[in-house]
Amino acid sequence: MDFITILAFSGALFIFMASPGPGTFAVVARALGSGFKHAFSMSMGMVLGDLVFLLMAIFGLSAIASMMGEIFIIIKYIGGLYLLYLGYKIFTSKPNSENIKEVKSVSFATDFSTGLFICLSNPKVILFYLGFLPTFVDLHSLSNADILLVSSLVVVILTLVLGFYAYFASRARKVIKKPTTQNVMNKLAGSVMLGAGAYLILKD
Repeated sequence: MDFITILAFSGALFIFMASPGPGTFAVVARALGSGFKHAFSMSMGMVLGDLVFLLMAIFGLSAIASMMGEIFIIIKYIGGLYLLYLGYKIFTSKPNSENIKEVKSVSFATDFSTGLFICLSNPKVILFYLGFLPTFVDLHSLSNADILLVSSLVVVILTLVLGFYAYFASRARKVIKKPTTQNVMNKLAGSVMLGAGAYLILKD
């Protein structure tokens, strides 16, 4: 890949990944409810999921993904139900209440797994990469260096995008000190998380 191709690929990838969707909404809600570290852990799970689909697209494993439809459905329900659980806990909480403490006490590994489930529940991502990558590179002639470069770009750009969402949402949470305003933030974060969970479960 030459420098111009790398720039074009990175720009197009950034625009696509920065577009709001269930994943970004879940990260924002997690940051509003529990802070940056939990949201960033969830983001890293999503990054790993995207990387899995990217490599499957590069190595021509889309047929395997289509045969694993039932597994993806199970993953979708697990991820969606957990988002609904978190959303309910945040929505019904008061500032500094036990519900919020319980949500914050969730391990980073659980947040990471939730992010991974959110991403893997949407095998259509592999179709995006199958349609997107050939615009910039020939999938049949990618060298190992090209595969490493493309994978690194996806990881870095998605990490930056989701990290941006997580950071500024968590900063908004810290700036707001009034209990009444924090209560509104809990309702907002809970609603977003509930919406993301419902969308994940109900979408085709």
